[in-house]
Amino acid sequence: MKQVAPSFLSADIWRAAEQVQALEDAGCRYLHLDIMDGHFVPNISFGPGWVKWLRPHSSMVFDAHLMVEEPDFLLESFAKAGADYLTVHVEAVRHLDRTIAHIRDLGMKPGVALNPTTSLTTLDEVLPLVDLALIMSVNPGFGGQKFIPYALQKVERLADIRRSCGLDFLIEVDGGVTADNAASVAAAGADLLVAGSAVFGKPDVAAAYAAVQQAANS
Repeated sequence: MKQVAPSFLSADIWRAAEQVQALEDAGCRYLHLDIMDGHFVPNISFGPGWVKWLRPHSSMVFDAHLMVEEPDFLLESFAKAGADYLTVHVEAVRHLDRTIAHIRDLGMKPGVALNPTTSLTTLDEVLPLVDLALIMSVNPGFGGQKFIPYALQKVERLADIRRSCGLDFLIEVDGGVTADNAASVAAAGADLLVAGSAVFGKPDVAAAYAAVQQAANS
C-alpha cells in the first residue's frame, strides 16, 4: 500500500499536538519532517529539538529530510531526537558514502534526495546502500508550491532502475502532492507521498489525509 507522509512544515504551530494526534488516530503511519537551514534553501524551519519534543507523543515513523548545508554535523542530534529515516541531499554532501554509512551506524535508515534538475545518475553508486530515495517535485524551501510535471518521468525512471537492479529502497516524492495528483504520483512508482498544505493546510487534517491516502491507492 502506498503511504502518505504529511509534512509537519505545514502544521499549525498552535494546534500541532492536536493535528499530529488526529493524523495518527486516522491511521497515518509516517510524519515527514522538513529541516531547513536558510542556506541550502531560502527558509528556516526547525531542528532536532522539535523532533525530540514530538517523539514521546507519537508512534509514527519520523521521516526527517535534511535540506541543509553540512548535514553531517546534525546526524547524531537527529538520531538522539528519535528520527527513524534520515535523508540528505546529494547536492549538499561532500562524501555521500561516508554520510550514508554514518546514518546507518547511528541506528537510522539512510535516505538520499535529489532536487528537481539533479540527474538520477548521481545515485548510481549509492542506491544499493540506502533505504529511501526522495525525488523533489518542487524546488525545495517552501510549502504550498505546484507540482513540477517532469518529476513523474523521473520517478518512473527511478522505479525502472529499482526493478531492473533488484533493489528494495522506498521511493518518496516531496512537493505539490494533492488528492488530485496522488494517483499519478503513485502510479509512476512512488511508495511514500509527502503532502504538506494538502493535509495540514485543511481545516480537518484527518479527512484531508484520508482523501490523499485514498487517491494514492485508487
